[in-house]
Amino acid sequence: MTNYDILIVGAGPVGSVIAERCATQLGWKVLLIDKRNHVAGNCYDRKHESGVLIHQYGPHYFRTNHQELVDYLSQFTEWIQGNYFVTSYSRGEYFPFPINLLTLAQFFKKPTLTPEEGQALLEEVREKIDNPQNSEEFVLSRVGKEMYEAFYLGYTLKQWDMHPKDLATSVCGRIPVRFNEDCRYVDHQFQLTPKEGFTALFEKMTNHPLIEKRLETDYKSLDINTPITIYTGPIDEYFNQCYGKLPWRSLEFEFKEYDEEYRQKNVQVNYPNEHDYTRTVEIKHVTQQQHPHTVISYEYPRAEGDPYYPIPTEENHQLYEKYRLLAEKETLEKNVYFCGRLAEYKYFNTDEVIENALRTFEALKATHANK
Repeated sequence: MTNYDILIVGAGPVGSVIAERCATQLGWKVLLIDKRNHVAGNCYDRKHESGVLIHQYGPHYFRTNHQELVDYLSQFTEWIQGNYFVTSYSRGEYFPFPINLLTLAQFFKKPTLTPEEGQALLEEVREKIDNPQNSEEFVLSRVGKEMYEAFYLGYTLKQWDMHPKDLATSVCGRIPVRFNEDCRYVDHQFQLTPKEGFTALFEKMTNHPLIEKRLETDYKSLDINTPITIYTGPIDEYFNQCYGKLPWRSLEFEFKEYDEEYRQKNVQVNYPNEHDYTRTVEIKHVTQQQHPHTVISYEYPRAEGDPYYPIPTEENHQLYEKYRLLAEKETLEKNVYFCGRLAEYKYFNTDEVIENALRTFEALKATHANK
């Protein structure tokens, strides 16, 4: 194709969704590029050498409370129920995580706990900090010192290479404490996984005659002009890091094959205090493949490498704000829209980033559809 109506930089969830919407709803000719050799971004899954489907860039647990989102994605995939159970290994035991009544009973050596007894127990052990200013204070104010040191402190130090007292409350604040016996990782209404995998979902989403995909293509090497651009890459790179580099935490994955059907009792085990890795993931629990072998991924946080997690400190937020103002100007003057985790320096769950993409498309449609 030539004379594209829109260029979309990045074929991850954001780019794929906006490409599909522009092609099917507006009849636009779309050029969708990605510097990697695949679509789906960090949701990418593939067959391991053993034949077991693995999540290449860490586990993606799709969950949502919105029926409309499930309906939209159901155009491109069938579903199987998500089987999202996480345990945390501490003091030589595996505890249900996030913390619930079963965790509390096991940790404090109680036979059982009612919701009222669980709340009373935490009220007794928690530190009375009315207005937590950082992640350490936030966790101490909810579960007290003993559980903080058992489940949060070591994990945070490994994950971020920073002390929880130097991180925003939102870092550990994402993890709930439940006063029931629900051991699921999340409590959303819909907990699903694509039957054939995430890559198949996004490939089908972008398989349209008005969408041209160019993989292994760097945006900066592209010599093309389009009326509108969607940019999903790192915002500081777009502006040549004119204010300095936005810091990220990266990850390194080691995949090990085992000659057994399952090795773990559940999909994810956190290791806050042992080992250099933070967690092990046996995604086969979620994908429900029938295979005599299994594959475990070992996840090692790194300072360098692909950007995974924006580091939520006030200093970094202020730096991002400088870039955000440049991005707003770029949108107004050049119709370049910035969307997604890298472009907005914000961590999104899979459902959140897709909804964000749909909102961005609606803004595009409202501004440009009839021009």
